[in-house]
Amino acid sequence: MARFDEVKDLVLSLEGDFDKFYNKGNQAAGTRVRKGMQDLKTLAQDIRAEVQNKKNEGEK
Repeated sequence: MARFDEVKDLVLSLEGDFDKFYNKGNQAAGTRVRKGMQDLKTLAQDIRAEVQNKKNEGEK
């Protein structure tokens, strides 16, 4: 569950930058959003691999 908390924390940390980019047109915030989304993608891939490994260990 700690990994899920990491995902939530990352998404919540981007909330201000999303607002600045979409509602106020701040281009620098858009760059931070893109970086944060890339970090989220990487974290999601790591979690997928972890889940798959645990699942495979249980099948033995």
